[in-house]
Amino acid sequence: MKLIVGLGNPGDKYEKTRHNLGFSVIERFLKDFESSSKTVWDNNKKLKSEIVKTEWQPKKGKLAEVILAKPKTYMNDSGLAVELISSFYKISPEDLLIIHDEIDLPLGYMKIRFGGGTAGHKGVTSVMEKLGTDKFWRLRLGVNNAGKEKKLKHVDKFVLSVFERSEAGKVREIIKRGSKVIQEILEHGFDTAMNRYNTK
Repeated sequence: MKLIVGLGNPGDKYEKTRHNLGFSVIERFLKDFESSSKTVWDNNKKLKSEIVKTEWQPKKGKLAEVILAKPKTYMNDSGLAVELISSFYKISPEDLLIIHDEIDLPLGYMKIRFGGGTAGHKGVTSVMEKLGTDKFWRLRLGVNNAGKEKKLKHVDKFVLSVFERSEAGKVREIIKRGSKVIQEILEHGFDTAMNRYNTK
């Protein structure tokens, strides 16, 4: 069983912000993968998340159970929801994929990685603290519009800002590609997905 978690903040006012890109990608994956009649998120209060339990049948290999989740705990406490879900379904960190925005990557870039630091991302920090390990997978989605070599000021304010109209094309593309990354991971595994989709 795999657990795929998109990070973000619940509520309409955060829906279009950079910090909610993880939500957008996991929602797009579900729409691409399931028929519209099945794309209903269960608001699971016990697990503090919106959840969909589904299955993926690779062209080669065994049927895989997949849990998709959007924490309702707000970004800084994302680890609480991830810990509850992981414990309830008995999912090991190695079978966890966290999808999140990344200010250290230019808008439109993405990186799949296993383990390592948090780069200051409070949602990832919370997950790491609650699980007691950094040994889980991440899909990092670039949101930095300041240029590849420039560092952002006022990071907290920036990640809660909405995307600008001029960025719409890149945002649509990274959401679409993010969905394809999830499909590639489920079909062929993390290493194959890294080799194919990591932005050079």
